[in-house]
Parts: sequence; structure tokens; C-alpha cells
Amino acid sequence: MNNSTPKQFLYLAGKPVIVHTINRFLRFDPAITVIIVIPEAQIKRWDQIKEEFLSTTELVTTTGGNNRFESVKKGLACLTDEDVVAIHDGVRPMVTMQTIRFCFEKARERGGAIPVLAVHETLRHQTDGKSITVNRNEYYTVQTPQVFITSMIKAAYEQEYSEDFTDDAVVFESAGNRVTLTEGNRENIKITTPTDLILAEALLKHIF
Repeated sequence: MNNSTPKQFLYLAGKPVIVHTINRFLRFDPAITVIIVIPEAQIKRWDQIKEEFLSTTELVTTTGGNNRFESVKKGLACLTDEDVVAIHDGVRPMVTMQTIRFCFEKARERGGAIPVLAVHETLRHQTDGKSITVNRNEYYTVQTPQVFITSMIKAAYEQEYSEDFTDDAVVFESAGNRVTLTEGNRENIKITTPTDLILAEALLKHIF
């Protein structure tokens, strides 16, 4: 977006996006521990948002690292090894209770679970200036929350960083674990463009 405001702090239906996101998880489990990983340069603004919108909510805040891998690792360091942890994008405020529940249930059973969606459009693979159609039934788009047994994902994040670590599931699998796929929800968009923000406004108004 052509906006200096971090995407998670943009306003959606009168509240910052991140506030909607946090409230989704608090609705799922009011006793859940919420850990927010924020770049140090954004801490002051985050403190203002907490005071205005989340003053009665107990939250843990830590500063991020130089990349996503380091930021997640710092967030995990705030946890004990008990039960499971959900790692979620702050700019996905439209996750449903069902998606969260499915991920938690499967992670507790099998170690790790991520929400995915079937691909409905035609896909093409391009390499060396040529493109071919691929079987879309073999592909999924991946969402968050990505949920894991805490001790297992913390151990996985002890690996050395690799540029191939595009999400937490890749880190988990790289440590020799398997990830279970669960059904996501199509409203669970990642707000990265002005159009996404418009869609989220409409979803909040008519669905959520």
C-alpha cells in the first residue's frame, strides 16, 4: 500500500486491523495468552493502540528481529513448552472460529496443523521463458494461524536460518516433522493492498 502506516495499524471499521485480529482469538478463548511481536520503531504507536482499544486485555509484547524467522523465534521465547501455540499474521482479521478450532485440534493430535484452501483458478508454471499449465488439484494456498505443539516448534526454530523458510510450517518440516492440512476459510484474507482493506470492510459489515 502507498501508505506509511504499517498495515496492521490501518483502520478497519473504526479499529486498527490488529485489534480485530486479537479479538478473534480472544473470542475463541478468552483465557488465551496473546503475544504481539512488533518492530521496535512501532512500539510507541502500539502502546497507544493498546491504551485506546485493549486497555483491559492482558497482552505480552516483544520486539521483532531482523526477519520473520527471528521475530517468530523471539515470540516463542516468551512461551513455556506447554500445550500448543498459534502463529498468526496480524493482518488476517477475518479468521473464523472454525478455522482456529480445526487447527488447534489437529495440532494437539499430530504436532502441527495449518489452514489451506483449494485452488479454483488455473495455474501455470513458468521457467526459462516458457509456461505450462499444472494440475491445480495438487496445490493449495496456505493461510494462518499455523498451530504447533509448543515444544516442537521451539525446537524447530533452533535451526539456522534459511531463505527457504517462508512460513512456520516450512521451519517445522525442515526439522523432520510433518504438518497436517486443515480447511481454512476464504474470508481469511491477508490485508496487503487497498483492495484487501475494502473487501475486509465489506466482510465485516455483511458476514462477521
